[in-house]
Amino acid sequence: MVICPLDFDRSGKQQGFLRIPYSHNLGGWANVMIPITCIVGGPGPTALVLGGNHGDEYQGQIAAMKLARDLTPEQVAGRVVLIPSLNFPAARVSTRLSPLDGMNLNRAFPGEPEGMVTSQIAHFLTTVLFPLSDIVIDIHSGGRSMEFFPCAHMHVVPDLDQRRAMTAAMLAWNTDFAFLYTDIAGTGLLPVEAENQGKLVVTTELGGGEAIPAHVHRVAQQGLRNVLIHTGVLAGKSQTREQQGLPPTVLTAALAAENYLLAPESGIFEVAVELGEAVRRDQPVGYLHHLERPDRSPEVVRSPVDGYLICMRAPCLTCQGDCVAVIAQAVDPARLEQPGPLRL
Repeated sequence: MVICPLDFDRSGKQQGFLRIPYSHNLGGWANVMIPITCIVGGPGPTALVLGGNHGDEYQGQIAAMKLARDLTPEQVAGRVVLIPSLNFPAARVSTRLSPLDGMNLNRAFPGEPEGMVTSQIAHFLTTVLFPLSDIVIDIHSGGRSMEFFPCAHMHVVPDLDQRRAMTAAMLAWNTDFAFLYTDIAGTGLLPVEAENQGKLVVTTELGGGEAIPAHVHRVAQQGLRNVLIHTGVLAGKSQTREQQGLPPTVLTAALAAENYLLAPESGIFEVAVELGEAVRRDQPVGYLHHLERPDRSPEVVRSPVDGYLICMRAPCLTCQGDCVAVIAQAVDPARLEQPGPLRL
């Protein structure tokens, strides 16, 4: 059902819209229109750059928009396809889920060709855009719900060659931390579908909240360009942290459910340590204050392991079951060279 006017094999730069039929009360023949850009400069790999998988995450949307405006075919050694606001209906209203069907695009894969709008977007990526791509870059942040220490991240895929390529590309983002994560909140993720198709997949968590500092935008934009150069899609020479006078990226992982701290009851969350700070097992990382009973002592949220506070809840008001913190444990990069799952 998704209509795409672009010819992905045509040299040069094309800009248009993915069109998805969507009838509503004031539009019987309406379409959802998602901006898309394709730039072909010659033979070489294809990179698919995606922002706005969740509508309230704007760092990647801005980075992809700027790249879509600025890139010329002469700068591209291959092909770049950019969709700055993939979940366009959600991006327009700054929500994580689509306002049209209530779906989470990052739980909708592989999608259905005649399903809801979100499911059709997922199906188009699964059947059209992923097969023509070599590299899939899915730029996330914590949105309005979470605040991350800016990091590139990835799954620990079983294929060692794919894992090595993904690790090198993740590190090419040049963030202070790199983060290996697992999925504790369901299946149907965009990166997993691309990984299952054998793609080199790079994802990020670049801050969060609705106020995005300038340095986070710089991390998003400079990192994206550097990864595209590293993977051979853009002309130029990629930069390393060492060349920039920076220490090596700290590799971390949160691979068990216990690394994702959930609020045992509702309240007002007070974080007790800074993002990126090292914590020890049993150290308090936050407190849940009781809104209705200020006379009660707060519930103490403790770290289950030694590690780093890589993510915290952004809104102070918290419901029981909300994730309030993620503790990522340090990992020796050599461990990723070992076959099989990574065990901490």
